[in-house]
Amino acid sequence: MDTRQAYTILIALVAAERLVELALTRRNWRWAQPLGGREYGRGHYPWMVAVHASFLAACVAEVWLLERPFRPALAAPMLALVAGAMALRYWAIAALGRRWSTRVVVVPGMPAVTGGPYRWLRHPNYLAVIVETAALPLVHGAWLTAIAYSLLNGVLLTARVRAEEAALQRHAGYRELLGARGRFLPRASPGPRANGRRAEP
Repeated sequence: MDTRQAYTILIALVAAERLVELALTRRNWRWAQPLGGREYGRGHYPWMVAVHASFLAACVAEVWLLERPFRPALAAPMLALVAGAMALRYWAIAALGRRWSTRVVVVPGMPAVTGGPYRWLRHPNYLAVIVETAALPLVHGAWLTAIAYSLLNGVLLTARVRAEEAALQRHAGYRELLGARGRFLPRASPGPRANGRRAEP
């Protein structure tokens, strides 16, 4: 099998995983609504959907149209990073349970989650997105996509994190429970542990 075909299959699998995440979001939103769940940051959400969808298409297009070479010495560590990012994402999803969503949804009165990867990070899911956005294109040398979408993702995440942290602080005691953690990288001391749950897409 041509490496470009194998890479296209990999991207298709990632796309399928994204569809599963959207299904989880719909299910969890149905759970949150009767409990008073509220959505924040609606303005940037359509842009996030568009960027994430076009990102996968751009990965494939650059590899085929610009004939990017497959370099095993680069592909191996990039695949390892992609696998690690996916593991971190699903660890965060497991920790959040029904409160996970691709949208910013908060159930007022439920404290922020401090278990799982949230013991060390405030936004492990977004760390996974950052790593995956840079690494997935580079599996097959699509460096233009890696650069362009990392920049786009940075702009969107700035708005996303701002909206999410404001919502969590208003309803879930965000700073008190998670303020000592680093946003995307662990700090030497994560602060006192607490029991609770947090809504982060």
